[in-house]
Amino acid sequence: MTDQPGTPPASPAPQPRNPLHGVTLEAMVVALQQYFGWDGLASRIPVRCFQSDPSLASSLRFLRKTPWARAKVESLYLFMLREQRRNAG
Repeated sequence: MTDQPGTPPASPAPQPRNPLHGVTLEAMVVALQQYFGWDGLASRIPVRCFQSDPSLASSLRFLRKTPWARAKVESLYLFMLREQRRNAG
Protein backbone atom coordinates (compact mmCIF):
# COMPACT_ATOMS: atom_id res chain seq x y z
CA MET A 1 0.00 0.00 0.00
CA THR A 2 1.56 3.28 -1.09
CA ASP A 3 0.63 6.91 -0.64
CA GLN A 4 -0.53 8.85 -3.65
CA PRO A 5 2.11 11.20 -5.05
CA GLY A 6 1.74 14.76 -3.89
CA THR A 7 -0.25 13.97 -0.74
CA PRO A 8 1.49 14.91 2.48
CA PRO A 9 1.77 12.21 5.13
CA ALA A 10 -0.86 12.38 7.84
CA SER A 11 0.50 13.95 10.98
CA PRO A 12 -1.21 14.39 14.33
CA ALA A 13 -2.69 17.79 15.03
CA PRO A 14 -0.51 19.96 17.28
CA GLN A 15 -1.71 20.14 20.86
CA PRO A 16 0.17 23.03 22.46
CA ARG A 17 -2.22 23.28 25.44
CA ASN A 18 -2.19 19.55 26.27
CA PRO A 19 0.51 18.87 28.92
CA LEU A 20 0.27 15.10 28.29
CA HIS A 21 0.97 15.42 24.55
CA GLY A 22 4.20 13.60 23.72
CA VAL A 23 4.73 12.30 27.27
CA THR A 24 5.07 8.53 27.41
CA LEU A 25 3.55 6.42 30.16
CA GLU A 26 7.07 5.40 31.16
CA ALA A 27 8.14 9.04 31.53
CA MET A 28 5.07 9.73 33.70
CA VAL A 29 5.72 6.78 36.02
CA VAL A 30 9.41 7.65 36.33
CA ALA A 31 8.64 11.30 37.14
CA LEU A 32 5.96 10.33 39.67
CA GLN A 33 8.25 7.79 41.32
CA GLN A 34 11.03 10.36 41.61
CA TYR A 35 8.65 13.00 42.99
CA PHE A 36 6.57 10.89 45.41
CA GLY A 37 8.61 7.69 45.79
CA TRP A 38 7.00 4.25 45.52
CA ASP A 39 5.36 4.57 48.97
CA GLY A 40 3.87 7.96 48.14
CA LEU A 41 2.68 6.67 44.79
CA ALA A 42 1.09 3.61 46.44
CA SER A 43 -0.72 5.78 48.98
CA ARG A 44 -2.13 8.03 46.25
CA ILE A 45 -2.99 5.24 43.79
CA PRO A 46 -3.50 2.04 45.80
CA VAL A 47 -2.73 -0.64 43.22
CA ARG A 48 -0.58 -3.71 43.79
CA CYS A 49 2.04 -2.76 41.17
CA PHE A 50 2.94 0.27 43.35
CA GLN A 51 2.44 -1.43 46.74
CA SER A 52 4.03 -4.86 46.51
CA ASP A 53 7.59 -5.14 45.17
CA PRO A 54 7.17 -2.15 42.81
CA SER A 55 9.17 -1.83 39.62
CA LEU A 56 8.92 0.23 36.49
CA ALA A 57 8.41 -2.84 34.29
CA SER A 58 5.57 -4.32 36.37
CA SER A 59 3.88 -0.94 36.68
CA LEU A 60 3.99 -0.31 32.94
CA ARG A 61 2.68 -3.81 32.19
CA PHE A 62 -0.29 -3.29 34.54
CA LEU A 63 -1.04 0.30 33.48
CA ARG A 64 -1.03 -0.53 29.77
CA LYS A 65 -3.74 -3.15 30.37
CA THR A 66 -5.83 -1.15 32.85
CA PRO A 67 -7.38 2.07 31.50
CA TRP A 68 -8.82 3.26 34.84
CA ALA A 69 -5.42 2.96 36.54
CA ARG A 70 -3.67 4.73 33.66
CA ALA A 71 -6.22 7.56 33.96
CA LYS A 72 -5.35 7.90 37.66
CA VAL A 73 -1.63 8.02 36.83
CA GLU A 74 -2.24 10.70 34.19
CA SER A 75 -4.33 12.71 36.65
CA LEU A 76 -1.67 12.46 39.36
CA TYR A 77 0.99 13.45 36.82
CA LEU A 78 -0.98 16.61 35.96
CA PHE A 79 -1.35 17.35 39.68
CA MET A 80 2.42 16.94 40.12
CA LEU A 81 3.10 19.35 37.24
CA ARG A 82 0.80 21.96 38.84
CA GLU A 83 2.55 21.50 42.21
CA GLN A 84 5.97 21.89 40.61
CA ARG A 85 4.87 25.10 38.83
CA ARG A 86 3.35 26.48 42.02
CA ASN A 87 6.50 25.72 44.03
CA ALA A 88 8.79 27.20 41.37
CA GLY A 89 6.97 30.54 41.19
